[in-house]
Amino acid sequence: MTWLSPAFPVGAFSYSHGIERVIHDGIIRDRATLEDWLRDLFHQGSVWNDAVLFAAAWSEPDAGEDIAALGAAMAGSAERYMETMLQGSAFIQAASHWMAEQSADDLPYPVAVAKVAASNGVELEPALAAYLHAVLSNLIQGAVRLVPLGQSQGVALMASLEPAILGVASAAARSSLDDLGSAAIMSEIAAMQHETQYSRVFRS
Repeated sequence: MTWLSPAFPVGAFSYSHGIERVIHDGIIRDRATLEDWLRDLFHQGSVWNDAVLFAAAWSEPDAGEDIAALGAAMAGSAERYMETMLQGSAFIQAASHWMAEQSADDLPYPVAVAKVAASNGVELEPALAAYLHAVLSNLIQGAVRLVPLGQSQGVALMASLEPAILGVASAAARSSLDDLGSAAIMSEIAAMQHETQYSRVFRS
């Protein structure tokens, strides 16, 4: 859990995954619209794809380079690419205390976490659930600041989405790369539009 705590220095707090843009546009405006958006990301968007990549990287360490390249290629915008690659690099650097040898590879964030989890004998599904919990928590905290929502609403939303975390972790743990795919087109467009947003708090 240390690896995925807010104190672990990967800079997650500086990324909104495009959510800042959709809040700016009024698409996310309260807890209900935020929950709908997050469920889409988890079930049919970028978070689902990251979960599939995580599972593949954990299960097939010898294919790590190819999976990392695929994960980088699937970042749909410059800021999404920056978000996953910089967090991946920061994670590998910070997790070096738990690694037998330092990785020289540039890894997307889910691939980096999967690699360290697998090499330390952490089982796939719990590791994946912890990763998804950290991703969700970060996105909710960003929205709490931007919508704004109260902290109590943020905590209530985390509780409401915990079954989704476990369900996605379970499904992704049984997935293959053939299961990659996204239907969250608005999220991808929002991430692109954020690149030229005049006033913003987050890097993505």
